Formats: sequence, C-alpha cells, structure tokens
Amino acid sequence: MTKNTELNDTALVLRQIEYLSGFMLPERSETMRTTLDNRTRYMTVCMENTFHPQNASALVRNCEAFGIQDIYTVEEHCRFSPNTNIVRGTDKWIDIHKYSRSTDLIADLRQKGYRIVATSPHMNDHTPESFDVTTGPFALFFGTEHAGISDEVIRNADEFIRIPMCGFVESLNVSASAAILLYLLSNRVRNAPVDWRIPETERNEILLRWMKSTVKDSGRILKRGGF
Repeated sequence: MTKNTELNDTALVLRQIEYLSGFMLPERSETMRTTLDNRTRYMTVCMENTFHPQNASALVRNCEAFGIQDIYTVEEHCRFSPNTNIVRGTDKWIDIHKYSRSTDLIADLRQKGYRIVATSPHMNDHTPESFDVTTGPFALFFGTEHAGISDEVIRNADEFIRIPMCGFVESLNVSASAAILLYLLSNRVRNAPVDWRIPETERNEILLRWMKSTVKDSGRILKRGGF
C-alpha cells in the first residue's frame, strides 16, 4: 500500500465517522472515543481450546472491562463459543481472532512483536508484581480448564507468570486467573513509560466499526451519504 493510498483510506474513514456522528447522540459518540483512548494492544490475551462457554464469556467481558482490544483463540479441539446471554453484546467491542493451531498463533504474534507469556502455577518465574511490562508488548496465554497450557506454548514461551497462592488451592479457574492478571497488568501497563495506546489510525478504524454496529441501518445511511 502506497503512502497516498493510506492517506486516502484514512481520509475516507474520518469522513464516514463524521457523517455517522450526525446519527448518534453526542454523548454516545464521546463515550466511544473516550473508551478507545483507554484501549490497548500492547498486551493481549490468548486462549487454547476453551471448553466451557461461561469461561469464554467471562474472558470476553474481562477484556472489554479492562480495555484489552484483542482476544486470540486456538480452536484445535473445541470452539471458542461465548454465551450470548452472559456477554450481553460486549463481544462487539473487542476483536476475536481464531486459529486452528497454537503453532500458527505463536508465529503470528512473534511477527507482530509480542513476547509469549505463559500462565502457569507450576512455573516459578514472575508474579504479576515482578513481571516487567516495559520490555515490549506481550501476549498472555491461558490453557484449557483441565490440562492447562499446551506443551507447544511451554516450549515457545519467552516468560512464565503465576499468581501466588496462600491456601491449599494450587490454582484458580481460567476466568478468575484471567480477571486478576488483566486487572493488575493492565493497570501497570497504563502507568508504565511505554506507548500502550492503540495508534490513532487504528483507533479511527475501530471507532468506525463501533459506529456501524450501533447506528441502525448504517450501511444504507452511508450509501445515502455517498459512501
């Protein structure tokens, strides 16, 4: 893609945003922009073969609540199927990327510059407090409800992170572990000297998608506006 093409595409996105803004309450548009300002792709979440729909649903809601824009899922053995009654539309605000193998997902994440960080109670590496959030973007891998993270992820992990336990319980279920790590690490990322915000061009593209999903008959409206 040439520089002129990128500029033209950006200008088109901005014109569509401006046009659709006229069909929304100003407060709604401002809420979307404010939410996007707090979104991040600096950290992301990866799930392997999530069997229980309630765990998939909880993960979607957790990511949306803590401003994580992307969820990557591996569906080699079972589908990532959030329960619509639990997510209650929160899945339309985040991006879910599906893969058939962990190997392919890891390769794509590395190409995007992510560190592979495996969550495991048996790997005595980092805690949420000691993990260095400043050395580059990172992808948190969560395993299945019963078997944990796969051997493939363990072999390819750059680092491991665990939640320390004080009781007889050795580990939490995947949705509880994700909620704790996302809350703690997303707060640390936003207070760290790193460029954690989504680039403006990408934010505009996301904003346009959100507006299209919110404004009734947005396709017809944009066509009527000459787009």
